[in-house]
Amino acid sequence: MNKVVVNWFEIPTTDIKRAKAFYEQILDCQMQLVDIGGFDMCFFPGDPSAGATGALIAHETYTPNHAGTLVYLMTDDVAVPLAKVAAAGGKVLREKTQISPEHGFMGVFEDTEGNRVALHSNT
Repeated sequence: MNKVVVNWFEIPTTDIKRAKAFYEQILDCQMQLVDIGGFDMCFFPGDPSAGATGALIAHETYTPNHAGTLVYLMTDDVAVPLAKVAAAGGKVLREKTQISPEHGFMGVFEDTEGNRVALHSNT
């Protein structure tokens, strides 16, 4: 078995264009909307060979969920995207909080689709 267990994640959406705009705004990135076999997807930026990456996804078999698995997105400073969440249409659920000196910081928000998503940074 590989030492890295997680290699892909998908965050469900009901309105992928709204979700795309939300994540582009809070993460200050560009995401391309593509149709892959009937699934509308927007990929998060990143190098898959460097670790896990994922996408927003819209399809009838996917339902946004506030109580499901918690995905952590890596950022330089958790406080920066959290400060943009409300203006982008989301809700901050947990402000920047230190996990421990060796494990950095985390914060949690609810996106425009109703998903609970976390952020992680070393500073």
